[in-house]
Amino acid sequence: MEKGRIQLLLKALGQRIRELRTERGYSQEGFADKCGVHRTFMGAIERGESNLSFGNIAKVASTLGVPLATLFDGLERRAHVLASKPTGGQVPDKPVGRHRPAKRVASRPVPLTP
Repeated sequence: MEKGRIQLLLKALGQRIRELRTERGYSQEGFADKCGVHRTFMGAIERGESNLSFGNIAKVASTLGVPLATLFDGLERRAHVLASKPTGGQVPDKPVGRHRPAKRVASRPVPLTP
């Protein structure tokens, strides 16, 4: 399976997890806590930036109260839709637009007092 297809499937899985999580009223942080993972890891999962282990997939499904089949339902179709978007479905290596570079502040010399 080619890398691009795997990335699209991971992104589709992340969207599915986010959809099911929000339907059940979980915040991302609260859901991550219930799953026993860090909130930043859950964010990476939902953005399709993390290749989950089977154990973590099972934890997510269990916490959502759904069978694995429900979690995976429609993933290939969703990945196909992502691939047909104008960007060609490319998933960037790094998140885009999430962080701003630090502002550069001009420094002035501090007078020394005797």
